[in-house]
Amino acid sequence: MRLDQFVAGAIAPEYSRSQAARMIKAGFVTVNGIAARAAATIRRGDRVVITPPPAPPMPSAPSAAPAIEVAFADAELIVVNKPAGMAVHPSAGNLHSTLVDALLARFPELATMAEPDGVMRPGIVHRLDKQTSGVMVVARTPFARTALARQFKDRSVRKIYLAIVRGIVARDRVTIARPLGRHPTERKRMSVRSRNPRDAVSHITVLRRFADSEPPATLVRVRPETGRTHQIRVHLASIGHPCVGDPLYGGAANAPSATGGGAAFERQALHALALAITHPRSGERLEFVAAPPRDMTTWLAAHGVDASAASIRQWVERE
Repeated sequence: MRLDQFVAGAIAPEYSRSQAARMIKAGFVTVNGIAARAAATIRRGDRVVITPPPAPPMPSAPSAAPAIEVAFADAELIVVNKPAGMAVHPSAGNLHSTLVDALLARFPELATMAEPDGVMRPGIVHRLDKQTSGVMVVARTPFARTALARQFKDRSVRKIYLAIVRGIVARDRVTIARPLGRHPTERKRMSVRSRNPRDAVSHITVLRRFADSEPPATLVRVRPETGRTHQIRVHLASIGHPCVGDPLYGGAANAPSATGGGAAFERQALHALALAITHPRSGERLEFVAAPPRDMTTWLAAHGVDASAASIRQWVERE
């Protein structure tokens, strides 16, 4: 059989086949004492040695890492409420003060969860845009990482978002089924007019309309079936109702501070409100809710909406 198939079977369920392939590529697997390719054929009698990759060095200044609100933690999972303005992991233009930095400062053992090729995304199984706030789950063990990644791939994770959008959404419920992909000419944007789209579905429910707001706006609940990059922002913009404060998909008129109504958003008004998963070990169905941040609750209060715990529960449960 292929070497990557053999290695994946040997280290499952703690690691996935793609992770096994990265371990082989990084040189942590040898066949008869020699590094081999993932596609190499192995036979009975071959000696395959799998060496655990060394833990990467800790960040140089963990004490300077940002604080993070932890809603839940056990031996397998960590659930956090990510603030707006925090990137999930280091990347070009976001090298420091990321969610990964915050997690490593509080849970240093996560450093052993770095990918075999040295990429520092320990336990990250899904992402939120930098300027999107809300609930995220992080794997604390390789077993949990593989199990959670499978749930996201199988679409058994239930996600609920809260958004304030420009204009009055006419219908109480809207399902947007428009494939997404990279914009044909602008590589930082996603688009429903991509040359290589992938299926994407979002279910929209109107919670409150603000016809007297300047400009008019609508509070909506969004349940995405898929998890494409910028999916909710692109889908809402595609029906003429971009998130308030989102200039990337709403144009210059939707730039931060152009919201009116006595309160301004310095980012897209989008919040990951709730997340339901199956616990990797116990099989128990768990739901986590992250209350909206101050910019959203302030705007809602100014427009007569109470973002109390009872209201939030209704938003989560409403279909």
